[in-house]
Amino acid sequence: MSNIVQATLDDLEAIAPLFDRYRVFYQQPSDLAAARSFIEQRLTQADSVIFLAKAERRDRSEQRDDSTAMGFTQLYPSFSSVSLRPIWVLNDLYVEAAYRQQGVAMALMAAAENYARQSGAVRVTLSTQVENHAAQALYTSRGYQRDQAFHHYALEL
Repeated sequence: MSNIVQATLDDLEAIAPLFDRYRVFYQQPSDLAAARSFIEQRLTQADSVIFLAKAERRDRSEQRDDSTAMGFTQLYPSFSSVSLRPIWVLNDLYVEAAYRQQGVAMALMAAAENYARQSGAVRVTLSTQVENHAAQALYTSRGYQRDQAFHHYALEL
């Protein structure tokens, strides 16, 4: 069972390794210190919103609850000039391999979508690699539609 929370600086040590593995998935070299610094900046500057999935477990020897980080998603704000409302860019979604196919990604996306609705956003946007069929199936199952009206461009700097 997963518990989805909006991350704070207290969650930095749980998110940083997940974020590092997310970057490795996208063919970037592992750099835990840089990943930690990047996430710390996002949380400190409050320029993104991160949701963290935690697997709750009970430590019987000490009668206390502990948790294991299962995955995360990160949203960045943007705006629609036409609709005069915010947009959220779901930029990152990662679930540890051991927790995939258990509804963790669905729960993270639901939390992100609910947050966007509550903030008055007009939409949530995202993109994924052409080869990432698992992610595409997830997004389609949640009602996301591939843009047929606009071509999106990027300028690498």
